[in-house]
Amino acid sequence: MSTTAMGLLTGLVLGAAAAFGGFYEFLVVAFFGALGLITARVIDGKLDLGALTGRSTTRR
Repeated sequence: MSTTAMGLLTGLVLGAAAAFGGFYEFLVVAFFGALGLITARVIDGKLDLGALTGRSTTRR
């Protein structure tokens, strides 16, 4: 799935949460969406958590 399609799908889900739920439900959906994005990027190897915490993953 392309990045554009994934962004569109995310926008549609957040829009539905805002339209049919309320602000609290919108925040819950946005939080879990962000959590899913971070998890997917770590699994794909596109996000290095060691760089975020100041630890290097390479050994000398």
